[in-house]
Amino acid sequence: MASRLEINFIRLLSRCESIASDKRGETEWRLEKYVAALEEMLVALRKNPSKPTPEVLTEYTRKVDFLKGLLEAEKLSSPAEKALANQFLAPGRTPTISNERMSATKTVHMQTKARCTGEMRAELLSTVIYQLPLLGLPVDEHQSAAELDAVLQHHHNLQEKLAEDMLNLARNLKNNTLAAQNIIRQDNQTLSQSMRQADLNFEKLKTESERLEQHTKKSVNWLLWLMLILVSFTFISMILFIRIFPRLR
Repeated sequence: MASRLEINFIRLLSRCESIASDKRGETEWRLEKYVAALEEMLVALRKNPSKPTPEVLTEYTRKVDFLKGLLEAEKLSSPAEKALANQFLAPGRTPTISNERMSATKTVHMQTKARCTGEMRAELLSTVIYQLPLLGLPVDEHQSAAELDAVLQHHHNLQEKLAEDMLNLARNLKNNTLAAQNIIRQDNQTLSQSMRQADLNFEKLKTESERLEQHTKKSVNWLLWLMLILVSFTFISMILFIRIFPRLR
């Protein structure tokens, strides 16, 4: 069951998404304050003992980061900069509340993208219409609009191609990283086996050394006893020889 802090966080997040989906004026300040409060609540939610699962926390973080990026993009001056910044925003993947069919951040993302495209189109169209009389050309708004749509479509295709190239590059980098990790893992396994084998060889060498030392001690003991017996036998033999053969006068 969700904690009281998480319920309040979800309510405020849903309110922020609702405000972001509406057309706001320059004097609108609530969204920025609400997003700042969301960041503080998200930090507290991570430290809460009854915090949600890591997947849910990741989704919450994704949505808060999207709203922050949306606010930063809106502060940019030109529509082209806003459109470019909007391309790099990552909306949430799941709905915030149960009665949503689609993630509200995805809806906001599409609305913002369409708004930026419209602003770019209007700016370029006004520029073209303004420059045509200066060049001595007749003003044909329909033709200018068609040419402008073609230019915008061309730039849109370039942006999609760039995004696809970046995605392929990230995918290749991920594959290379996974391959390097597998190689390092195999090398670590080989090194671990070599270390275990070296430990076994060391233990065997230690055992054989102890056995050799014991065998050497036994050999020395037998040699000592043999020398003692030989000396004793020689001494007794000399005594008997002296007794049997007395000294000549």
